[in-house]
Amino acid sequence: MRILIALFVTFLSGFVQAGPQIQHWVAPTGAKVYFVASRDLPILDVQIDFVAGGARSPAEKSGVASLTAGLLEAGAETLDASGVKYLDEEQISGRLVDLGALLSSGSDHDKASVNLRTLSSAEEKAGALALMRAVLSAPTFPEAVLAREKTRTIESLKEADTRPDAIAGKRFVAALYPGHPYGNVATPESVARIVRDDLVAFHQTYYTARSAVVSIIGDVSRSEAEAIAAQLTEALPAGEPAAALPAVTLPRRETLKVAHPATQSHVHVGLPAMRRTDPDYFALLVGNYTLGGGGFVSRLMKEVREKRGYAYSVYSTFAPRVLPGPFQIGLQTKREQAQDALKVVDAVLTKFLAEGPTAQELAAAKKNLIDGQALRIDSNAKLLAHLSLIGFYGLPLDYLDQFPRKVAAITQDDVKAAFRRHVKPENLVTVIVAAD
Repeated sequence: MRILIALFVTFLSGFVQAGPQIQHWVAPTGAKVYFVASRDLPILDVQIDFVAGGARSPAEKSGVASLTAGLLEAGAETLDASGVKYLDEEQISGRLVDLGALLSSGSDHDKASVNLRTLSSAEEKAGALALMRAVLSAPTFPEAVLAREKTRTIESLKEADTRPDAIAGKRFVAALYPGHPYGNVATPESVARIVRDDLVAFHQTYYTARSAVVSIIGDVSRSEAEAIAAQLTEALPAGEPAAALPAVTLPRRETLKVAHPATQSHVHVGLPAMRRTDPDYFALLVGNYTLGGGGFVSRLMKEVREKRGYAYSVYSTFAPRVLPGPFQIGLQTKREQAQDALKVVDAVLTKFLAEGPTAQELAAAKKNLIDGQALRIDSNAKLLAHLSLIGFYGLPLDYLDQFPRKVAAITQDDVKAAFRRHVKPENLVTVIVAAD
């Protein structure tokens, strides 16, 4: 039976289409560039990533990374025939509408990103790229807009602090990463301390050419892509490599109970577990599908929901980062049965760590992941996200080609060994909000 399953998966993976041809070079500015030519549609997509995520915010001013990224489009300086022009957020928005382009920005724990989608026709492309360059290299961070966004953010954080799901998430992160930048979260107090000079300094420090990863996909040639990368990064400060984040220390096993009047308990269980470049990535990905990442076919869903009705939804997930990102099991359940639900979760996880997936579970996980790969790269927007992933985390250029082969090669022993290395019961933190 095992031989037949292995042959089937190998046969299946052999028919997965090859991934796109990714070209890579370093621009004269020092920016790393990743490019895929796609001539099917007259569209150009560009994403630029910087080592400017939330982990770079000072602890006492958590939120500055998010505000910096969010206010890039609030105003910018640009040059035209008459000299320097100042564009406010309405003018930027109006230009984007006129050009038929979309521009957005945001940040996560590791990086900040700026995205552009534009038509590839000469006039529209030139106008959109000029606007993206201005927003990237010469944002004005208007005081009035900053004040407005700080107020909005503070009110949102205060509202979130009343919700059990948000409280659980915040306490979970803090417990997993005590004293580490990954554990810093924005609070009303930290956001209130942020001033315009903080955004200017953060932008100057982290939005630099040498730390930029430029991902380009669309209806342009290699030479045009080279010119685009240079245009977008030549006005940025050269910068120095960002300092390494401190090492992540595993927490001690503990259970934190937070009082709340909600009728449902919100439960998180987990620990820091995996870097994005970890050799165990594929084994953990395949194994997690069986444990709690595969929806209704996962063990946690079967045992916690289907057999006992303790929760409508229960899941497990890995969120890899530059440094070990969290492994997390999450669920909501009636507060009076939270402890019973946790006992089931613990039993399922303990058995999985001891035995790993069955041969049938392993084959099903591989088939789903391999079959689903085509849907994960079936548009330029999805491909752009993968280009960014490959570039920012330094993955192999043939990562998309490797994916089905790597998944197909995973064995039961691989999964079991990887989970034992990364999911250690003695380091699991449990957070229960609205606990009896």
